[in-house]
Amino acid sequence: VNLWLISASLAAKSLGDAATQVLQPLAVYRQSGEPGDLERARSALGQIVGRDTADLSPPEIARGAVETVAENTSDGFVAPFLYALLGGAPLALAYKAVNTLDSMVGYRNQRYLYFGWASARIDDLTNWIPARLTALLMVASAFWLGRRRGFDWRAAWSCLRRDAARHPSPNSGWPESAAAGALGARLGGTNYYSGVPSHRPVIGDPVRDLGPEAIARVIQLMYLTSVLAAALGTVAGLALVAGRGG
Repeated sequence: VNLWLISASLAAKSLGDAATQVLQPLAVYRQSGEPGDLERARSALGQIVGRDTADLSPPEIARGAVETVAENTSDGFVAPFLYALLGGAPLALAYKAVNTLDSMVGYRNQRYLYFGWASARIDDLTNWIPARLTALLMVASAFWLGRRRGFDWRAAWSCLRRDAARHPSPNSGWPESAAAGALGARLGGTNYYSGVPSHRPVIGDPVRDLGPEAIARVIQLMYLTSVLAAALGTVAGLALVAGRGG
């Protein structure tokens, strides 16, 4: 039961599947130019982001998908896996509860002024270490995947050091900047939430255009980062058990 509950808290596959639902119609739209394909891509993106998607251009759709996959590599896998190692299913599910509350009510508005503020601050605290670990593992993953597959670990490291602190979130900028550098993409800019603009500093350099290929690469980066996190956590857990046995 403990293992089943832990597996339920890990979202790498569902995150990859959700991003693929954006990638596929966007790739078809590039070939066909049919408005219906673009609408399907916008609708699929709207299922995984909070921003308005009804009028997004293809590059903005790709940007939204890349940003949410990069950020949720930490929220959806690395963080719950880390807390599962520390405290089993109870701690992993407690983390997911905090993360879900932040997604639901962690907004700076009058309606959620106190409850939302508390949820957001607790989420910031619980993600502080996982976000930074995720960013470092993304750099390692970019090194592993290599330039031949379109990844640049040096740019990932450089962008991480330069841009991580630019993001308004104390944590989200870490995986997003590492992913931006690895992919050669520029993230950030203006998003709209219920018609209200939200301006964010840009992260990364526009070495490559944002499109379906960027989404495919960030999915690869997310999966390998998750594998490395699981391997690192398993080795650390075994070493701890062996130390206690000694």
